[in-house]
This record gives sequence, C-alpha cells and structure tokens, in this order.
Amino acid sequence: MEARHYHLIGIGGTAMASLAGLLKARGHRVTGSDENVYPPTSTLLEQLGVTVYQGYRPENLQPPPDIVVVGNALSRGNPEIEYMLNAGLHYASMPEVIKEQFLRGRHSIVIAGTHGKTTTTSLVAWILEVGGLNPSFLIGGVAENFGTSFRLTESPFFVIEGDEYDTAFFDKGPKFMHYLPQTVVLNRVEFDHGDIYPDLASIKIAFRRLINLIPAKGTLVADMDSVVVREIAAGAWCPVNWFGLSSEAQWRAVDVRTSREGTRFRLLHEGHDLGEFHMSLVGEFNVRNALAATAVAMELNIDPHTIAIALAGFRSVKRRLEVRGEIDGIIIIDDFAHHPTAVQETLRALRQKYPGHRLIAVFEPRSRTSRMRVFQHAFERALEEADMAIIAPVYNPSVVPEEQRLSPEAIARALRAKGKRAEAPGHVKDIVAQLSDELRRGDVVAIMSNGHFDHIHETLLAALRRRHAPKSV
Repeated sequence: MEARHYHLIGIGGTAMASLAGLLKARGHRVTGSDENVYPPTSTLLEQLGVTVYQGYRPENLQPPPDIVVVGNALSRGNPEIEYMLNAGLHYASMPEVIKEQFLRGRHSIVIAGTHGKTTTTSLVAWILEVGGLNPSFLIGGVAENFGTSFRLTESPFFVIEGDEYDTAFFDKGPKFMHYLPQTVVLNRVEFDHGDIYPDLASIKIAFRRLINLIPAKGTLVADMDSVVVREIAAGAWCPVNWFGLSSEAQWRAVDVRTSREGTRFRLLHEGHDLGEFHMSLVGEFNVRNALAATAVAMELNIDPHTIAIALAGFRSVKRRLEVRGEIDGIIIIDDFAHHPTAVQETLRALRQKYPGHRLIAVFEPRSRTSRMRVFQHAFERALEEADMAIIAPVYNPSVVPEEQRLSPEAIARALRAKGKRAEAPGHVKDIVAQLSDELRRGDVVAIMSNGHFDHIHETLLAALRRRHAPKSV
C-alpha cells in the first residue's frame, strides 16, 4: 500500500488523535493543526511522531497533503478550510477515512446508543481479546486494559464506538452511518444533542437508519429495557438479540449484588443459567453494558467461561467512575457524565458502592446540550440522588442564547426547596475552597463533566493534601 500524507484539521479531539494513530500504524505520514492541544492528546501525538501546527493557517497545507481530514467541530470561515476549498484539495471527514481505510472488508462491530457506548466498546474489545480474536478498535476514551483508545491489527474484527453526532460541516448525518455495520449494539436511546436534533423523533430516525444498514446475515444486539430501543429495533432486517434486566430479555442478569469490590450477577440465556459473573464495574447501567458485550461475544463463539474471565479482569475506561485519589478517607471520583440520565445513574451506582457515605455531586454543564435549558428540570431530578450538589457555572455561556441557557442558580434553588444542600458558586476556585474546608472522612465526591473542568480534580486533591499535611512547628 502506498504511503500518503494525511493532514487532520482539528487534530486535538480524542477521535481525531486516535485516527492519527491508526493512520500512522498503516504507514502513512500524518500532520495536523488545532488551536490548543493539551495532554494527554499532545503527549500521544508527540509519541506518534505527528507534527502538530498550533493554530489554523493556509501555510499548514503547503505543500498540499494527499488528503485533508476535516474534524466535525470546524466550519466555514476556518482559514485552512477556506484554503482547502479554494485550492480544490482532496478532503474527507473522519468517518469517511475510517470506513475506507479500516472498516471495509472487515466485520465491523458498531456500539451505539445515547449511553454506555465507550464502556461497552471497551468491554467488547477486551472480551474479544481474551477470546483470542485480537480485534482492532477505536474507542472514545482510553480503555485501561489496553492503555490506549485505538489499535490496528490483522484481525477481521473491528470494534468501533458509533457516535450519533454529525460528521462534518459538509455532511450533517451521524458518524455511525459510515461504519459498515455487521453487528450493532444498541444501548438505551433518549433525547440528546439538542443543538442538532430538535426532538426525540429525529433521534429515532437516525438510529433507525443505522439499523437499516445491518445486512440480513448480521446481528442487532438491543436493550430490552429501553422502550425507545424496542420501538426502533422492530424495523430490523436481521436477527435481534435482546439483553436487559427484564424477564423478556434473551440475555438477562439476575441476583445482582453490588459491593465496594464491584458487581456479581448470574447470567441467564433464554432461561438457561450460565453461572455467576463478577466485574469491578458498578451500577445497573454497567450490568446492561456487560450483557450487551456478552451477547456479542457469544455470537462470535466465545464461550461463557472465557467471557467470565474477561469480565473479571476488565479495568474500565478512564473518566468512568474513576477514583482520582483518596486523602484521609475522602474519595474523589471523576466521571464523564453530562446527560441527566448519566448523572443520575452515576450517583446511584456510587450509592450502591459506598453505602452509608455522604455523597457530594459536583457537576459542570459543559456539553452543548447540558448547557441548554431543555434539561433544567431533568438535572434537578438527577442531582437529588446526592446528599449535596454543587453546580458549576455554564461553560462558555455566550454560545447559548440567555433565554435557552441552563441556570445553575435555579437548579440549586429548586434542590434547596426540596431540602437538599445545593450551591452554585461562581468559579472553580470557590468550589475547591468550599469543599476543602468542609469535606470529612468518609465523603465521596463525584465530579462530573465531559471536559477537563479547569483541572478541578488535581486542584481539590492538592488542597486536601495541604489541609492534612503535618503542621511545622
């Protein structure tokens, strides 16, 4: 295969940086540009030997690369995009490149749904690995068992996280429509991405179109516990394997028990008991994720004993209920939750794992939809699961019109009216100051954001270390 030069505009995103790694693994030359690239992405790109230009300038495309890959966050007016169009350069979206370079001719396993995509993609990849199938994968986070978010092998199996967000400024369809699915996992589907989907009906259409791409010989693995998924899956042209906690599911978990060490459950397949399984993950949503991954693995002839070994050894994904530190009995958790359901399920999972502990939720409205008022009351209900809630200021509020913008202060008032402790400080430093003063042994702090949240985890841990350091005489 001839080596080509790919230039990635917007290379600082997790998925784009992972694509750079896949292209390098194929022997291509890769350059990229972005306005700000921070660790760990900057570290990864440096390790890969990728030249990254700071800022967008036409000269970054001179001499012209063979293919320009345009990230989905970029639009007309970007200097490199304008030069690319005027010069008539060959350009493509990230999903297009993934399809043609890595998926075509392979068994593509696409993990989709509103929730659980990253964890389920990691679970499927790990079970296939333990089962000897040596899969390639592309995940929206760092899978701790592999220490990376991507891998390219000679295996016929490629496991990929299927995002319903749009593809590029010139292709407003979902990314997953490019992924040539042979197997699809469809986790719970809800309204999300209010900036591009006006309502739940439009989201249903997107997922129906994905299901319509599965060949008749393929497989849909679908969440029986989701009313919306049951409705969408009715149109499948392929066999459907149902998973869930309900009695109608083909793949079902019963006798679910949670402790600080994780979750144990018995696995039933069409009523047949396949034994007890254990994993370090907690929460009903993670039981469903494990069921979905198990159903995929069994379709690929991996036996239950091997699946049990894989689940027991699964080490999760960074930023999913990740313990960032424990100081003097105070536990600091980092989680990617940014949808009301994800916030609620995360807090419930922590209740199960740490019964009797005071649970403090610290939430940053950072994703495009979480900054919108459409989820105002849903976040109020979700944060009721905590003993105390702190809602940070809306990230970059100017991009959302004030009349459509979520109000942290209103959420805090509503929670206080229900007898909950709740605050809406004006700055991260105020959150750290308040917590470092009043946290006590046994407290569990769940910090939830889909971004770096001004590195609040490290700042809070540093403040707690100072508080508990021996006083000099």
